[in-house]
Amino acid sequence: MKVFPTLNLQQGRVVPTLGAHPHDLAPMDLVARLLSHGTSRLALVDVDAAHNTGHNRELIGRILQACSTLASPVCVQVAGGIRSSDQAQFFLDHGASWLVVGTILHKSPLMVESLVARFQGHLTAAIDARGGEVHCSGWVDQVGLQAQSMAMKIRAYGFKRLLFVDIPLDASASPDFTTAQQIGESTKLPVLMGGSILTREHLQQAASFRGLQGVLVDALLFFEDARLLDHLPSGACIDEH
Repeated sequence: MKVFPTLNLQQGRVVPTLGAHPHDLAPMDLVARLLSHGTSRLALVDVDAAHNTGHNRELIGRILQACSTLASPVCVQVAGGIRSSDQAQFFLDHGASWLVVGTILHKSPLMVESLVARFQGHLTAAIDARGGEVHCSGWVDQVGLQAQSMAMKIRAYGFKRLLFVDIPLDASASPDFTTAQQIGESTKLPVLMGGSILTREHLQQAASFRGLQGVLVDALLFFEDARLLDHLPSGACIDEH
């Protein structure tokens, strides 16, 4: 099971998602702590870019450069507001392994086709859904599609990898592993899952679901529950394009 500690970046700071608490650590310091614990994977989400209210591109570039100087490679996935080839190339030039696209799947089919043609081996398509109903634009807008229908459209575009972001109603909600498994079975594509993975128990449950390749977990949670540190990926980065 691949585990991606996830930094949600807003206005230059790491902000918590559901279930995590605010933290005073600067983004670069938090990354350094995660790397010191041996993680070989990270996910970075530009919250401002996802909401089209700005971006944290330079900060993400600094994080990517810091990771690229290490002796052991770190697989870094970048998400949030990637809507052009220039943006995609910027992150790849700075060392990103994976790029996540989401909103443009619903709003700009021609750009999706262009990105797939140029960057297919680096792309992950995101399905953000609550109760199986797909949302976009930073979880704000409903699309009018069910997650499985969206997954089949994504496969038709030519994506080779999916990220199912299960939008929880609250911190007590159980992760929707059933939808994640259905998406994987119907598309035959590798599926990652995020959003509602909040506890060590959730990680243990995720490991038992067939077809689920990995999970994204709020990085702040690793320092609220020390047991989660046992699940940090270590050793060589083996993600292949």
